[in-house]
Amino acid sequence: MHRSLSYIDPQAKLAKNVVVEPFVTIEKNVEIGSGTWIGSNVTIMEGARIGENCEIFPGAVISAIPQDLKFEGEESLAIIGDNTIIRECATINRATKATGKTIVGKNCLIMAYAHIAHDCVIGDNAIVVNNVAMGGHVEIGEHAIIGGLTAVHQFIKIGKHCMVSGGSLVRKDIPPYVKAGREPLSFIGINSIGLRRKKFSESEITEIQDIYRILYQKGNNNTQAINKIEIDFKISEIRDEIISFVRGSGRGIMRGYNQK
Repeated sequence: MHRSLSYIDPQAKLAKNVVVEPFVTIEKNVEIGSGTWIGSNVTIMEGARIGENCEIFPGAVISAIPQDLKFEGEESLAIIGDNTIIRECATINRATKATGKTIVGKNCLIMAYAHIAHDCVIGDNAIVVNNVAMGGHVEIGEHAIIGGLTAVHQFIKIGKHCMVSGGSLVRKDIPPYVKAGREPLSFIGINSIGLRRKKFSESEITEIQDIYRILYQKGNNNTQAINKIEIDFKISEIRDEIISFVRGSGRGIMRGYNQK
């Protein structure tokens, strides 16, 4: 259902049962899946690809050009997965030629006034709380929760199942399964409550705790810790996920609270 007071470019592709409220602007080269609701005063710009059964609340701006001075008008996309909710006045920019795609996964909740910059990748089931500000090329893993008013430096990686305290300044990568808080941002334990809610077994949670004790609480540097983890722990998806993340960190991982 399309309200007569909205502007929808003839080249935009909307499924038949998309609901578009008054005063919406939808530009060309936009695709919107079935069952999606577009609230009033939403602006959806060129390059948006919005999945099925999404909800986009008033004032949100999807697929505006990047706030990057190197941007030269190249074609790129902002992709929103199925069942994602985008609340009031959130902004999601399309990508630069570096990757060509800004991606928000399925079943995500992007709360009011959050900003997701160009070339970011947000995993499925992630929650980005009010007023979070991300620089470009940020990667956030599935089921992660980023607390309100958090500022995330460009090129940061945040692992899956993380919980980041509200008001944080994220300057270093955050490995998976942990909680991050304090200033400067530090390891404050594993996200045990979140992991139990996601049906991780007690043995899996214990394995994660033991791995992070070696990484953060035994006086090892990262290289020493990873070598010890490889020797002391059997091969598992969890072990390999953590090792791969630490070794692949471009900016380095956050420190433990008492580490120097």
